[in-house]
Amino acid sequence: MTEAKTNTSDPVSFPLPVLGYALLIAVLTAGALHALFISGPAMRAAGHEQVERAIADENRETCEMFGMRSGTAEFAACGRQLAIIRQNQVDRDGAAAQGIL
Repeated sequence: MTEAKTNTSDPVSFPLPVLGYALLIAVLTAGALHALFISGPAMRAAGHEQVERAIADENRETCEMFGMRSGTAEFAACGRQLAIIRQNQVDRDGAAAQGIL
């Protein structure tokens, strides 16, 4: 009689947990790449636009509080001065972070 070999392994089959982990890693990698290359730049642009809107609202509120109406030369000058004040604050914060101040 001939003996049947019962312990031969199929070279194509993988254990189920290994296949599951590989699938999970592939999905996570695809999600990370999507966030990095597709969603990331759009989110940064939206954040930048939100900051610009907040600054414009602050400028309008502050300048109008001091009687300068939107669209006038005084309002534009007020906005420029507020931009200078903001930049000076950024410079001071940067110097303080570096230990200069």
